[in-house]
Amino acid sequence: MRSPITGIGDGLFPSSHPELFQEHPLNHTSPTMKVSQLYVYPIKSLRPTSLKEGTLTNLGLEYDRHFMLLKVISSEEGTTLKNMHVPHFPEMSLFQTDIEYPALNTAGKVIVTYNPPGSDSRHLEIPLTPSTKVLNSLDITMHQSPTKGYDMGPEYNDWFSECFGYPVILAYLGPHTREVLGTLAPAKSKSRKSSWYLGKWELSILSLVAILTVFGYQLRAELIGCLLICIMGIGGFKYLQPEDRITFADCAPYLVISETSVQDVSGRLGEEMDRTKFRPNIVVSGAEQAFEEDFWSALQIGQARLLLTGNCIRCQSLNVDYGTGKMGTGESGTVLKKLMKDRRVDLGARFSPVFGRYSFLDRGVGACLKIGDEVLVAERGDTRSILGMSHYFLFGLG
Repeated sequence: MRSPITGIGDGLFPSSHPELFQEHPLNHTSPTMKVSQLYVYPIKSLRPTSLKEGTLTNLGLEYDRHFMLLKVISSEEGTTLKNMHVPHFPEMSLFQTDIEYPALNTAGKVIVTYNPPGSDSRHLEIPLTPSTKVLNSLDITMHQSPTKGYDMGPEYNDWFSECFGYPVILAYLGPHTREVLGTLAPAKSKSRKSSWYLGKWELSILSLVAILTVFGYQLRAELIGCLLICIMGIGGFKYLQPEDRITFADCAPYLVISETSVQDVSGRLGEEMDRTKFRPNIVVSGAEQAFEEDFWSALQIGQARLLLTGNCIRCQSLNVDYGTGKMGTGESGTVLKKLMKDRRVDLGARFSPVFGRYSFLDRGVGACLKIGDEVLVAERGDTRSILGMSHYFLFGLG
């Protein structure tokens, strides 16, 4: 739903335009929606690999963001490594990725193609799941969430360094993961904390109590108390388990966007918006209105269920020209500004626009997601979610 605001001016401050934060939940049922595009990013912030189908995991689509690039900065004090994200290193958009998946007799690989303007393309092949036995370990902290990684070594570092024109390290995540900080993780979400449910073990204990009671067994109060403690303990243990983890993704395992909303942005630009600039994993077509996804809380896709827990707050990565590897000029360089007019709808990030929803897999690990799969809105909120995270988690950086 578009706002009548025509420029940012004083409107940079949401308090001067409270209509930006009015809630407009959609009560109707959307027409049939489908998965229209799937993307995986084997190397963070490089161009994605487009998929016809992908395997769902708790960490995202299989092989998503298992590698990342680090800039080597040397000084008199020593050497430091800087995480590379596309808004700060727009030249990363000149690298296209593809995945050759493992087969019976072949290991998988990532194929990187460097496309510098006015020059010939160059290619590099990287093992999809390299052995870490001979690799040096790295300490990597992204958005205050630390993890371990591995330096892939000179063969790969030198190739990227030559392309970028400065020293770069290709890092591999290996078996490690990162903690989901803030309130995006479903277990930390206010809307999910109260949804405590009983699993099969708890139900089994309750059933046993009921059966014994029906058949006339006199259960002592102490025994009943112990059984109830067991039920609460098992449920509490499941609740407290740190299940929500991520790879080198910024904030969440999945990012969902709507084709209808992309079309809205294209209409503002007068040219087609490249949907991959939003860095989505799952693109949904068929939504009746632009930005109705703001109110989606859960999606059902076949046997898989996704929980949509927060908004993706946008930054200058939207303005990168993927053809030049620089910030865009003309309309392509105004995407962020145009969205600032009426998409600053998250009270937790008043000065930045929203596009897309961060998501976690609730069930369906191992399921195959395909283009054309039907998408159902399983839960819809009455109000927009509010980002309750630190500043370092605000932006979708690739």
